[in-house]
Amino acid sequence: MRTLYYGYWIVLAGFITQFVAVGMANYVVGSFLIPMTEEFGWSRAEFTASRSIGQIVFAATGFVIGSSIDRYGGRPFIVGGALLLSCSLYYLGSIDTLTEWLLVNGLMLTVGAAMIGNLVVNVTLGKWFVERRGRAVALAGMGISLAGILLPPVATYMVDVFGWRESWRLLGIGALLITLPAALLVRRRPEDYGLHPDGHSEEDVSAGMGEAAKQDFERSMTRAQAMRTSSFYFLVLAFGLFQISITVMLTQTIPLMTDANYSRLVASSMISLASVPAFLSKPLWGVLIDRYSPRKLAAMGAAVTGSAVVLIVVSVSQQMDILVYASFLLMGLGWGGLLPLQEVIWASFFGRRYLGSVRSTAMPFTFGMSAVGPVLVAYYYDFAGNYDLALLIIASCNLASAVMLYRLRESAKTSGDAEPA
Repeated sequence: MRTLYYGYWIVLAGFITQFVAVGMANYVVGSFLIPMTEEFGWSRAEFTASRSIGQIVFAATGFVIGSSIDRYGGRPFIVGGALLLSCSLYYLGSIDTLTEWLLVNGLMLTVGAAMIGNLVVNVTLGKWFVERRGRAVALAGMGISLAGILLPPVATYMVDVFGWRESWRLLGIGALLITLPAALLVRRRPEDYGLHPDGHSEEDVSAGMGEAAKQDFERSMTRAQAMRTSSFYFLVLAFGLFQISITVMLTQTIPLMTDANYSRLVASSMISLASVPAFLSKPLWGVLIDRYSPRKLAAMGAAVTGSAVVLIVVSVSQQMDILVYASFLLMGLGWGGLLPLQEVIWASFFGRRYLGSVRSTAMPFTFGMSAVGPVLVAYYYDFAGNYDLALLIIASCNLASAVMLYRLRESAKTSGDAEPA
């Protein structure tokens, strides 16, 4: 009887660290927007600028550490990131100026989140899994969706009961206690421990069952080789347009809803509501990814997300409650596929050997695009007094992403290049 393949312990670690990284960087911030801006007299654009800065910092951090993940594995980064993230969260309870907010939340917290987040996790999983990569990344990514279910209402309740300062401190303590044990589970790659990707035994490999992993390794591209392909930039643009809706809706849903006279509890629950189908659908997305064309599935996910944002704008403005709830559920379904689809597509196009280096090179482009979304939407609100047109433009970005991903050629998987059909 075979023992449990160690790669699944790394899936568990990835579930936990992504819960903390994305949850603390993105899912809780909306609960603090109104009380902090009212106390300090900041505009919503000034408050939201921290997350736009954070997107750029996240990408820059990934670029710096990407090749080192290939070399040293993810554990040292997760340990260091957990300490930095937790200290930053705790210190946010003591800030008094906008400069401190932008520095601590936009820079320090984000560097910590990047060191424990999806780049480190998914690069590691991409080395431990090839044939079952979609399922592995999807299962680990469920931690992100669970954060979306639990953290917005919990953070809102904490702010309302304990105040925003004490809430930041409590979140910092909790993040440290959860993350450090998970770091101990992380290992660089299976070959370092006499194992093979996907849990194949020596007998399996001798019988040819590990051929997919072997080919994936042999045709891996270096950073320089990947950047000479048009598929690299095509994927950067497509996924950048896809991600914009997430960064915008995570920060602006609560003010969007409260401006329409919904309570703070209902408003914060909408992100949780969207996270339920994102959480529940991830295993299904993972199975589909391993069986069907990831690019066509990604196109479908982007189209679903864009359509949902349009419905949210219409239903919230008209206070059509049933449609509001249905729209957030639909948006969550689209979100559920983004992470596993993106990681599998990148790994399948460019291989696992230098995956950290290649993925981290793409991040400044992709996150740079998604960084401008929240702050531009907030500036539009400060100018126009509503979010409607800005969110419709965000929806169109998702729909454009769907078209681009659908037209991406499958031949890139073998040729190393991709052109629009």
